[in-house]
Amino acid sequence: MYKAIITFLMLWMFSPGLRAEVITIEQCVEKAVENYPLVKKYDLLASTCDIALSDINKGWLPRINTSAQATVQNVVPSFPDALSGMLSQMGQSFEGLGKFQYKIGIDMSQNIWDGGVSSARRRVQKAETQVRQEAMDVELYQVRQRVENLFFAILLSEEQIKLNQNTVSLLRSNLDKLQSMLQNGTAMQSDVDMLEAQALVIEQNIVMAQSSADGYRKVLEIFIGASLNDCELEKPYMSMPESSDSNRPELNLFEEKLRLVEAGQRLSDTSIMPKIGFFAQAYYGYPGYDYFKSMMNRDLSFNILAGIKVSWNIDSFYTRKNNSLRNAIEMQNIHADKDVFLFNSDIQSASVMESINGLRKIMSKDKEIISLREKVRKSAESQLENGVIDATAFLTKVNDENQAVLTASFHEIELLQEIYNLKYILNQ
Repeated sequence: MYKAIITFLMLWMFSPGLRAEVITIEQCVEKAVENYPLVKKYDLLASTCDIALSDINKGWLPRINTSAQATVQNVVPSFPDALSGMLSQMGQSFEGLGKFQYKIGIDMSQNIWDGGVSSARRRVQKAETQVRQEAMDVELYQVRQRVENLFFAILLSEEQIKLNQNTVSLLRSNLDKLQSMLQNGTAMQSDVDMLEAQALVIEQNIVMAQSSADGYRKVLEIFIGASLNDCELEKPYMSMPESSDSNRPELNLFEEKLRLVEAGQRLSDTSIMPKIGFFAQAYYGYPGYDYFKSMMNRDLSFNILAGIKVSWNIDSFYTRKNNSLRNAIEMQNIHADKDVFLFNSDIQSASVMESINGLRKIMSKDKEIISLREKVRKSAESQLENGVIDATAFLTKVNDENQAVLTASFHEIELLQEIYNLKYILNQ
């Protein structure tokens, strides 16, 4: 028999199929974050940023424009009549430019220096992407609190079920004793009925608590994208945060917003810088750049023009000061929002810490209360068997003990939840 028990225990320890899988609150949060639909937008955001940066970089590629045109003019350049007559006497014929002109050509321009606009636009694009990513981190962080609340709700419901089951077992045990006493004529039927009714009431509470636990589990399953039917939720350890420093994603969002404003200011500064570029024009048609030749004949010719140009738009000087003021005000607003967030976080942390300290003081008396209630209940059991008290008095003692144990369990889970609430506030 001893060997059979040892064999069974070994199989249970090393066979995953024979025992429930244990899942921690951290694993639930991790799975919920991975399963949350918002995660898909991270890859989309990165792809959008890559496309935008690629478009900015293509600003350094040559700009090429092709065109074709045909025109007719009522007046064209020509030699004076006296000069035309003189040239005719010398045997030279100059018809002048034709009124019908046509050409097909290509224009090309290439940036040599854009005043730092491209570099500033890349910084702005990266900063905008980072702000959007941090905003998604903030939204995704809220999933953690929702999952943790569900986790503790399940623990609380399951603890209530377990304690009520113990109470029912206790009542059923004493009910068996009362029924024997009833047969021997030392107990009343009303006492038996009272214990039976109380057992049924507690069994109803078990059904209600189980229904709540199943509902919480179903919602948690949707969050983590996995079944919890064969999983046992592990009660977390009571470990306090390592420090009081806040690492909330909202702080990263504020910092990225500041970087975005700074990047926007740099882009605004580049608008006052001159631009240097190379340009070239080429066309095939009539007339060509050699007007004298085009006056003598109507032949088509190939023509090209190239050079370097400098452009400087001074309109930006008019609005530069106002742009700088707007950016400065925006940065002040961001700093103010950050201060408000930290102020509220400090208030929440202080409130939760007071709650934790209060619960610890209360819990220091729970064990003593349970021990005393247990002694009173055991004494009442003996008194019930000896007919000293009736079932009503006994049930009062049982309910007092059950309430003490249940309250202690609630205090423990409530303390765990407050500790994790503090960790959530500080992101630790």
